[in-house]
Amino acid sequence: MPFLLFDPTMVLLIPALLLALWAQYKVKAAYARFSKVGTRSGMTGADVVRLILGEAGISLSQGNGGAGTCGLEAIGGQMTDHYDPRSRTLRLSDDVYNGRSVAALGIAAHEVGHAIQHAKMYSPLMLRNVVYPVCSLGSTLAFPLFFIGLFVPVGLGHVMMQAAILLFSLAVFFTVLTLPVEFDASRRALKALAHGGYLEEDELAGARSVLRAAAMTYVAAAAMALLQLVRMLLIANRR
Repeated sequence: MPFLLFDPTMVLLIPALLLALWAQYKVKAAYARFSKVGTRSGMTGADVVRLILGEAGISLSQGNGGAGTCGLEAIGGQMTDHYDPRSRTLRLSDDVYNGRSVAALGIAAHEVGHAIQHAKMYSPLMLRNVVYPVCSLGSTLAFPLFFIGLFVPVGLGHVMMQAAILLFSLAVFFTVLTLPVEFDASRRALKALAHGGYLEEDELAGARSVLRAAAMTYVAAAAMALLQLVRMLLIANRR
């Protein structure tokens, strides 16, 4: 969309773009480094998932489970690990599921952190699950609606642009709400890894580096969304 590419307010996004590039570099570098560092326990990511779930009183299920259960699956790709709250399923990339590295255990434990959040009804996660459909729709519709509003008569255009800003505000809210969810999952992960003795102190430092780097990608996404919202407000106000 032309206004996204050539509008002078594009300069507002430069700090967020630089932060995003730095965050991506850091997470890739941390993962590359600590995925080559084996653990003394010799456990795989899947082993740690099963043990931490058991310690939290969460049963491992096959397929879609109910409250107090969690599924576990291996998926393709690299750094594709995630927790699906709809089916209560942990999906780990092959390198994490079968991996015996510091990075693999750190990432696996982080995703278990989300499952524990869900089981314990952690408020930010539960709110994020509720608002996700609306926020996702807002993110999809906001820019096309705003762009069209630039080229229609002023009255209608202003209404369309304000509606787009409101929709995009929902997307911004979602990215900001994601921050406490991710930070808390990492906190739970490191605590569980230390408490269970799955990683020793020096290994925990490596896992912490990986999770901190990953968290910065969410900070960069939130910064980008906030600055994009500021741009939209400036463009709408000067029309």
